Amino acid sequence: MSSKLSNVQKAAILMISLGTQAAAKMFKELSDEEIEKLSVEIAKFKHISREARLNVFEEAYQMSLANDYMAKGGESYAQLVLEQSIGPEKAAEVIEKVRSVIGKGGPFEILDKIDTNQICSFLQQEQPQTIALILAHLEPEKSAEILCALPEERQTEITIRMAMMSRTTPEVIAQIETVIKEKLATTVHTNLSNIGGAKAVAEVLNFVDRSTEKNILETLEEREQNLAEEIKKLMFVFEDIIYVEDRSMQKVLKEIDTNDISVALKAASDEVKNKIFGNISSRAAQMIKEELEYMGPVKLKVVEESQQKIVNIVRRLEEDGEIVIAGRGGSEDELVV
Repeated sequence: MSSKLSNVQKAAILMISLGTQAAAKMFKELSDEEIEKLSVEIAKFKHISREARLNVFEEAYQMSLANDYMAKGGESYAQLVLEQSIGPEKAAEVIEKVRSVIGKGGPFEILDKIDTNQICSFLQQEQPQTIALILAHLEPEKSAEILCALPEERQTEITIRMAMMSRTTPEVIAQIETVIKEKLATTVHTNLSNIGGAKAVAEVLNFVDRSTEKNILETLEEREQNLAEEIKKLMFVFEDIIYVEDRSMQKVLKEIDTNDISVALKAASDEVKNKIFGNISSRAAQMIKEELEYMGPVKLKVVEESQQKIVNIVRRLEEDGEIVIAGRGGSEDELVV
């Protein structure tokens, strides 16, 4: 059971089992993103079997021991001591998990930094047994992404080989990893300059005429819907509202709750604030300024959500032809006042 769970799920089970007070202390040591992920998994668990709890406790205990042994005498010493207590196979598994957690470079670690689509394109050339070996050493979530992206006709064969795979010697794994790294060096580039991509497309489409933009996005949605959505999100960001024509800005602000405006401005530039204050009544502007002055700390995620609400309204009204954004590239006869 434990081996089928992700690391986040195991952590969630551990926290549930330890109780609220212990979990609360552990939360204090985590980042907001980690807390969010754990909270989601904790909420998902309706029932946890006794076997699952015991397996998670045992794994946590063994990894704690391995960490202590590594601190005392290094990885070789830790593996030797663990082999004497839990056997060579189990010891190797524990050491590999600890190594991946503390960043000591587990097998095929280089693939963690490469996009799933690039990995799949690269693996097309490999034998099913090699792909199965690689997937068996990656995190379950990453392996699942890769497996789903591979051609359907290969998925079953690779899965069978993973299931039937016996223990592989470290020497064989090292040889395959070396070959993979050499091939990756010529086929996949992980350190290229940040040129192109969805952001570059969004920046270009911001300056083409509306007809061209719609044609490109509609065609892209048919072929690559996720990519089209990513580009749309990047095409108009919150800071770009300074380019919205004043009368249009007033129309946008009428559809936005005052609280969302206040929260959105919590992390906004003076230029954006002035744009908004200049398009609402002096009384409303004063109220928002006072609210900002007395507003306590707000999570960045909450601020970004309020900003995104404004962005979504701008994009909807602009798509419906109800507002105008400066620099959109349309010809004069397209603008009706």
